[in-house]
Amino acid sequence: MLPPLSPEQMIKPRYFELRMSILYVCLFLPNGIHLPYFPLWLKLHEFSPSEIATIIAAPYFVRIFAGPVVSAYADRATDRVPVLLACAVLSAIACAGYFLPPTYAIVLAVSVLLAIAWAPHTPLSDSIALSGVRRYKVDYASMRIWGSISFLLINIAGGYILAATGAGAVPWLLLAGLSTIVVASLFVPRLGKPRVATLAPSEALPQAAFALRHPYFLLIITAWAFAQSSHAFAYAFSSIYWKSLGIGDGTIGLLWAFSVLAEVLMFMLFRRLFARTRPGVLLAIGTGIGVLRWVLFPLVWPTGLGVPGFFFVQGMHAFSFSLAFLGGQKMFSETVPEERMGAAQGAAFFLVMGTLAVFTLASGPLYEAFGVDGFYAMAVVALAGTVLSLRALAYPHSAGSGG
Repeated sequence: MLPPLSPEQMIKPRYFELRMSILYVCLFLPNGIHLPYFPLWLKLHEFSPSEIATIIAAPYFVRIFAGPVVSAYADRATDRVPVLLACAVLSAIACAGYFLPPTYAIVLAVSVLLAIAWAPHTPLSDSIALSGVRRYKVDYASMRIWGSISFLLINIAGGYILAATGAGAVPWLLLAGLSTIVVASLFVPRLGKPRVATLAPSEALPQAAFALRHPYFLLIITAWAFAQSSHAFAYAFSSIYWKSLGIGDGTIGLLWAFSVLAEVLMFMLFRRLFARTRPGVLLAIGTGIGVLRWVLFPLVWPTGLGVPGFFFVQGMHAFSFSLAFLGGQKMFSETVPEERMGAAQGAAFFLVMGTLAVFTLASGPLYEAFGVDGFYAMAVVALAGTVLSLRALAYPHSAGSGG
């Protein structure tokens, strides 16, 4: 069990929820530009589908190591916030490399360097937020939702900016977004060194392992990885595919924004609808609907459903991403001891980034060979997540059980 909170730790930092919400707003500004519009910038410079997939996938491979290593270091630091601030500053510096001549080698190298600094942002922020959930009983979803709202708004704004300026503005928008994280990090609540559990001998083994060697934890994070990675093809090529159909940048921005609006609604309703639902069930529902989403996507345009059909499919993001994501975070808050939260988040990040990198790398040849029909491969990935989620239901899941 964890030791009692010290007098300093019992004092909730002023405006904890507000300050973390602002951080999430800033975290998702560059993401809201990079995810939908960076592939269009790459296409502008005439990179091939395989080159685009490699440039997008390579940072995921780098994040496999950068995220967990930095998160584990932050677990031992006197406070996680200075680590987050340093990563934010380095990210902005690395992003400036996109203003160099956009050759394949330079863009790939800059993307890798940026990934090293950018990767720890989310696991570090989530570690701070989830420590607040444990100590002060704050609501994680009520803070994280502002990241989704930020992502939604920048999707819309970015689409109209690019419609007016062209995809060449993407590096400028990325740099502006990363710079806001530097500012927000200056105001993140400092919670001090994470508490270290004091364990009875009978509790030491299961709690020290905290689930990394427990089947329940492994099944859930693997299902979580498949849930997130089933979106790889969409992240890399949906904007390019829509553009090839003659859909404008403004509408593409609205399509991305609509998926995030669905995400926001799920965050708003999650506690009311799913507070008592087991993480495995949440992941099974999310990945199951993900299977349906990726089967339907290639059929929208050929069947004449047009842009409204794409809006419908994008609305399924509430389940294929959001419900699955919250299921994974619910497992963390219920299962993982506080002093290992950063390491556990890092382990999950390792697995998610690894699978996402592999499927993103594969998406280039898939798109070259099959075009939009490559989404059927993503349906298979989501189905694997469903199977693993259902398998996890056979295991105990309380912190006291070690998993």
